[in-house]
Amino acid sequence: MNKDKRTEIFTRLRDENPNPTTELNYSNPFELLIAVILSAQATDVGVNKATDKLYPVANTPEAIYKLGVDGLKEYIKTIGLFNSKAENVIKTCQILVEKHNSQVPDNREDLEALPGVGRKTANVVLNTAFRQPAMAVDTHIFRVSNRTGIAPGKNVLEVEKRLMRLIPKEFLMDAHHWLILHGRYTCTARKPKCGACLIEDLCEFRQKRDYQ
Repeated sequence: MNKDKRTEIFTRLRDENPNPTTELNYSNPFELLIAVILSAQATDVGVNKATDKLYPVANTPEAIYKLGVDGLKEYIKTIGLFNSKAENVIKTCQILVEKHNSQVPDNREDLEALPGVGRKTANVVLNTAFRQPAMAVDTHIFRVSNRTGIAPGKNVLEVEKRLMRLIPKEFLMDAHHWLILHGRYTCTARKPKCGACLIEDLCEFRQKRDYQ
């Protein structure tokens, strides 16, 4: 796929959704961080249901830390892997209080040092909370990047690096959200909605099918 085609793809995605954002509910970087930690192997809808009850009670590192592991579990027990997530969140809150003045770090090294925070979570926080160019490659973005030909790769890190290099700079800040939403609602895993896709004519997956 050439640069002109990528530019047209992201131009259309931007025109359809000029101000994309995450579907996780949050009002500050800390709430986003916790929501993203909880979202591993869980749906945004499920996480929102839990945090909508948790955040009115506790939405600071100090407040959630005071809940303790067992107290936090009561709010997140509907989410997959809630036992390990509760432990990670409590440990993360303790580190934020003791080492970061209760503030979420705005750099990758400190973020990835927090329990339950890997590269993908750090990228979401850096991009969404701090508006830094970063690409959190989840299953949706991995699928869309490979299927469309925007940035094919054998693993998530390879796709991430290719996306960061190949997406025109004017689109880079919001590309993560456009791609994830496109994968979630249009370029779905089992039955992509090609007929309803606004980039169907630019997609190399469709072109491959047409040649078969």
